[in-house]
Amino acid sequence: MSDTEDGPSGGSLKAGAVTVSDVQELMRRKEEIEAQIQANYDVLESQRGIGMNEPLVDCEGYPRSDVDLYQVRTARHNIICLQNDHKAVMKQVEEALHQLHARDKQKQARDMAEAQKEAMSRKLGQSMSYGTSRGFAKVNSISPGSPASTAGLLVDDEIVEFGSVNAQNFHSLQNISTVVQHSEGKSLNVMVIRRGEKHQLRLVPTRWAGKGLLGCNIIPLQR
Repeated sequence: MSDTEDGPSGGSLKAGAVTVSDVQELMRRKEEIEAQIQANYDVLESQRGIGMNEPLVDCEGYPRSDVDLYQVRTARHNIICLQNDHKAVMKQVEEALHQLHARDKQKQARDMAEAQKEAMSRKLGQSMSYGTSRGFAKVNSISPGSPASTAGLLVDDEIVEFGSVNAQNFHSLQNISTVVQHSEGKSLNVMVIRRGEKHQLRLVPTRWAGKGLLGCNIIPLQR
C-alpha cells in the first residue's frame, strides 16, 4: 500500500508520457482501494458496529472482551493506510488528466498552425501561378457553331496563352491575328482562366459559315 507514488506501470508519472490507458489503470486502482476500504469498514461493522474512534477498553481500563481486538486494530490500520493510498492515487489521476488536457491543447494548436501554414502555402502557390500565367485578353462574345464555340471557349474567359502568344510577348490583338492566320486548319493550344481555374483548350482556326476563322471577339485586358 506504499507504492502509490509510482505511476501506473511502477514508475513516476512523466510530463507528456501519460496515456489514456494510464488514466484508466489509475481509475482501476482507485476503485480497488475503495473496495478494500469498504471491506475493512465491513469488518469493523461486524464487531458490534464499532468504528474508527470507539475505545477498545472498558470503563475499568481492561481490553474489551466483546470484540475481536486484533481484527479491529488490523482493520483500522488498513483503513488509514488505504486512505493515504487513495489520496495519492487521486492526486495522480488529477495530474494525469491535467497532462492529457494540456497535450490535447498543444496538439490542437499545432494542427491549427499546420492548417494555416498549408492554407498560406496554397494561397502563395496560386498567387505565384497567376503571377507567371496571368491573362492578357478576354473573350467578349462567341458565335454559336463557330470554331471558338466548338473548342469550348466561353464569354469572359481570360486568355493566358494563345498559341505562342502570352502575357510577356503580347502587345496588341494583331499578335493573335498573326497566329490565327498562320494556323488555319491547325490545332492551337489555348489556356484560359475561368472563374479562378485554369482550363486547357484546343482551338482549330477554320473557315465556317460566319466571319473570320474563330467566330469570337477578343478584347485586350487593361492592366
